[in-house]
Amino acid sequence: MINNHKSVRWRRVFACCLFFLTLLEPLSAQDLIVSGKVTDGKLPISGANVLIKNTKNGVVTDFDGRYNITAKTTDTLLISYLGYTTLTIPIQNRTTINVTLQEDATALGEVQINAGYYTTTDRERTGSITRVTAKDIEQQPIVSPLEALQGRMAGVEIVQQNGIPGSAPIIRIRGQNSLRSEGNYPLYIIDGVPVSSTPINSYGNMSNTGIDPLNTLSLSNIESIEVLKDADATAIYGSRGANGVILISTKRGSQRKSGLEARIYSGMGKASKKMKLLNTEEYLKIRNEAFQNDGEQPTESNAYDLILWDKNRYTDWQDELFGGTSIISDINLSASGGKENTFFRLGGSYHKEGTILPGDFSYNKVTAGLNINHTSNNNKLGLNLTLNYGVDRNNFINNRSLISSALTLPPNAPSMYKSDGTLNWMDWEYSAWNNPMAGLYNTSKAQSNTIVSNLELTYNLTNSFLFKTNLGYTELSSNEVIKMPKRSYNPRNWEYVSHRSIHSESNRNSWIIEPQLAYQNNIGTGKLDALIGITFQHSVSDRLLMNADGYVSESMIGNLASAEKTIANTNEEITYKYHAVFARIGYNWNEKYFLNLTGRRDGSSRFGANKRFANFGAIGGAWIFSEEPFMKNHNSILSFGKLRGSYGITGSDQIGDYGYMDTYASTRAPGGLYPTQLTNPDYSWEENKKLEAAVDVGLFRDRIRLGISWYRNRSSNQLVGYPLPSLTGFSSVQANLPATVQNTGWELELATNNIQSNELHWQTFINLTIPKNELLEFPNIEQTSYANQYRLGHPLNIKLLYQYDGIDPNTGLYKMVDANQDGKLDYEDQIVILDQGRKYYAGINNSIAYKGISLQFLWEFVKQKSRKDPFPPGFIGNYPKKILDVLKEDTELQMISQSVESYIAYSRVINSTFYIEDTSFLRLKSISLSYNLPAQIMSTIGITEGKLFLNAHNLITLTNYKGLDPQSIGNNLPVLRTISCGLQLNF
Repeated sequence: MINNHKSVRWRRVFACCLFFLTLLEPLSAQDLIVSGKVTDGKLPISGANVLIKNTKNGVVTDFDGRYNITAKTTDTLLISYLGYTTLTIPIQNRTTINVTLQEDATALGEVQINAGYYTTTDRERTGSITRVTAKDIEQQPIVSPLEALQGRMAGVEIVQQNGIPGSAPIIRIRGQNSLRSEGNYPLYIIDGVPVSSTPINSYGNMSNTGIDPLNTLSLSNIESIEVLKDADATAIYGSRGANGVILISTKRGSQRKSGLEARIYSGMGKASKKMKLLNTEEYLKIRNEAFQNDGEQPTESNAYDLILWDKNRYTDWQDELFGGTSIISDINLSASGGKENTFFRLGGSYHKEGTILPGDFSYNKVTAGLNINHTSNNNKLGLNLTLNYGVDRNNFINNRSLISSALTLPPNAPSMYKSDGTLNWMDWEYSAWNNPMAGLYNTSKAQSNTIVSNLELTYNLTNSFLFKTNLGYTELSSNEVIKMPKRSYNPRNWEYVSHRSIHSESNRNSWIIEPQLAYQNNIGTGKLDALIGITFQHSVSDRLLMNADGYVSESMIGNLASAEKTIANTNEEITYKYHAVFARIGYNWNEKYFLNLTGRRDGSSRFGANKRFANFGAIGGAWIFSEEPFMKNHNSILSFGKLRGSYGITGSDQIGDYGYMDTYASTRAPGGLYPTQLTNPDYSWEENKKLEAAVDVGLFRDRIRLGISWYRNRSSNQLVGYPLPSLTGFSSVQANLPATVQNTGWELELATNNIQSNELHWQTFINLTIPKNELLEFPNIEQTSYANQYRLGHPLNIKLLYQYDGIDPNTGLYKMVDANQDGKLDYEDQIVILDQGRKYYAGINNSIAYKGISLQFLWEFVKQKSRKDPFPPGFIGNYPKKILDVLKEDTELQMISQSVESYIAYSRVINSTFYIEDTSFLRLKSISLSYNLPAQIMSTIGITEGKLFLNAHNLITLTNYKGLDPQSIGNNLPVLRTISCGLQLNF
């Protein structure tokens, strides 16, 4: 009986188990194991949160960005990571869900921002710092990283002056502070190492702008670019921060992934614009009109274009001289990896860009970058080594007049070449034909080699104290050889010219040591950060410029030993020493109130012993008022609110070396010396007093972020050459003028999340700058040579003009107002002040992503006025079609004439209000379209990520300006319109 009862009991237990299993069977059928990978579009994201919505169940992605989670088919995943937009994804019976997170520009409160000697966040920063990341930099087909900043930052003005690759742009951060153009360069810092921002001299085609020292950086190797603008951000750099600081951080080795990344693109570039000029029929009509008005008869000497040249010939000289196509190629490869405590990244790139000018010329760049990260097992010792090496070579035709020739050559001018391919010089007695390709055989080859290296050592002394040392070294060497054979010129002049060459060499090398001690600790409800450091910097630069001529044959040009005469125009070596002590104290109280104090004492060898040292510093503060209790009820609308402000003094020592000394040179006769420079040991640093007030707000859970800043910078103690009377024997002496330049302005930055859904993301970024530059003070300016250049209360970038007074009815020529009524026209009658600076400028950037497709496009807008390109009244040379208006009865142009009187009137009117033109423009600066290749297909062939992309640069320009480029007024090569396409693969 007992056994029977036992068997019955087991049968009941077994039956119950079967019953419960039948109940559970439909539930387990609804459970899924969902797996996938979370990336940022390139690299996997380790530590991303994957959560089942409305539950506490979740997991974290591993080092490869992968996750596994058990969920129901009806569940929804929430995937989030700091600094990225949170995604909400319904499972819908899927077992594999790969996710790409988009960086959330409207929620970057915790993203680390490089502030130079320390890091901060967008939420906690007290200073004005603007950031551009790799995503915006690497997708542009450009040479210099500075070009990537155009239109993307408030308060940062970058002007690309021509379309020659590698030429240095003009960069101004919150305006022009110094009366000297060379005194307005910002400070460049690459991976903690200062790099000279002065353009490299070029005596070839780029001599008007120089060569950008940042050319040899690989754009694909840049992680981010931060621009420091106000005193709070720049005062820690002391005398070097007066004009702002540009911090460039290159990519580092990462523990996220080991792998290989390849990026390749190819494209082409064309001139972005051509002018509308006269055709042959129209040109001949204008030329005949000139002779008819002057009552003269055309002859072979005064009208060879009408008598000797073919009247039925037409050449579009713009198409001939800069209408070519530039072919662009770019290859980037990088490898990263490591394990445990050591990681590395090694990258290299090659960039080649042709020219739209005649001839087989090109720009080439090769770069390499290495980063090694190492941390000891106890996490106390840290090492970070960064090496960047680059070589660029610019091989261009050395003919600066090509563009002006393209705009002024008569359309019926002869062919440039003879039937045998040689230059056509013609042999007519009266023809002044100057072949525009004069200099075809002249070559300019400029090469630059750059090394930027830094070893950063850190050691955690305690939980609160960190010792850190930067050991940096930079070297930049450049050389240029310009060869000018006789056959580049008219054979008529061969007896007066010889085979010539110009040789220039420039070398800059610098080392820097910066030991620092950082302290961090919690004090009450606040957090204290402190830093103290010392800077030792030593720089040596030398420059050599030589002219050589009289080579026996063309094949020997460049070999100085074969030249008949060699002259060293410049041969100098300069040593620059800079020492400083700097400190910072930052306090964060209750994550609502922030205070930042910075100070620096600088010493520079560019000043005499009396003024060698100076002190600089700043105070900055911020209040996050949205964290106050009285604001909690408004958090549904105002999600973030911060007031911040700063005041401080920065300085500048951007002057020549040894300017405080008496200098002498040897006389031609042996044994003699003569003075070349007067001593002034008492001139001192320029000072820039910076004041800023700003408000940053976030609305509707930060879907809208708005920042408004007002700034005022006053630069005084101007370092210039002070004019001296001629009886002293010197034209000037280095001194501090009691002049003050003021820059004020408003900056607005707006970021919006327009659409944020599971599959569609649309973000818009807008920046607007309204600057004002003013010469605030200049005592006794009337007694200096600057009286004809500047005006108190007006910007530095002005032009003094005559007041245009219409057409003289008696002569038919232009007439100006005699302002002082003394019966003559001179500089005293130039009473109209034209501000040639920007009234305001803005950028509008949109980023749209739908599934695997993304589109980004940037519009740049500039409001400005300047003088339009003039044209002479009736002499030989082509004109814009506007000149046809002279044939109408009602015209604003003077009559066509070749008389002396007409030319005098023309020379005056080009400096009058008549030639003021609105040169504002709206430009589609860049547009990028990309498509992420299906992950399933890529994974089958061993590729982690794959992307196709199409990029365009300077695609559309809307402007009323009739010249070539409203950004670079004058006869400069216009910026190129480029289109490129490429492929990126991550293994």
